Amino acid sequence: MNLLRLLLARGWVWAPLAALAACSTIDDPMAQAMRSVTPYRTEVVQGNFVSKEQVQALRPGMTRNQVKDILGTPLIASVFHADRWDYAFTIQRKGTAPQQRKLSVFFKNDAFERVEAKDLPSEAEFAERISVPEDRKAVPRLQATPQELDKFNKNAPAAAPAETAPAKAPPKSYPPLESSSL
Repeated sequence: MNLLRLLLARGWVWAPLAALAACSTIDDPMAQAMRSVTPYRTEVVQGNFVSKEQVQALRPGMTRNQVKDILGTPLIASVFHADRWDYAFTIQRKGTAPQQRKLSVFFKNDAFERVEAKDLPSEAEFAERISVPEDRKAVPRLQATPQELDKFNKNAPAAAPAETAPAKAPPKSYPPLESSSL
């Protein structure tokens, strides 16, 4: 502190400022590491995901409970629209585009009548859309050519016939679970 007062008293105002400015331009390893660390961002999922397969399972005339069993509890069941249930779904996942889906289910006399929805994905399409590129790994080929199968069969040793032992008969009575000497 005394050094700073001495410099200021002699008119050397720019020297301390230049020294401080020089410190900010030096890039130390700790500062680099702190800038490279990103905070964890949670996956935000709201509402019920409804797939194309679930909507295809609905049939006109189903009861409200049957529709609820297939689609789940509606996000919005308004008193003002008693014959309409609204399902909304949003997901925000790091590395993928946010997705939003809306679906309205209409009833007539407490029986399912129709569905209004735009662009509902199948379950497989949804899983593909939310997967992060780092999660996707090359899937190995799971089919063998006839030549590969012949090669495997030629190298395999001949299987010996399995000897079967006679099965033991179950006991006619089991020991008691608790001792009777209490």
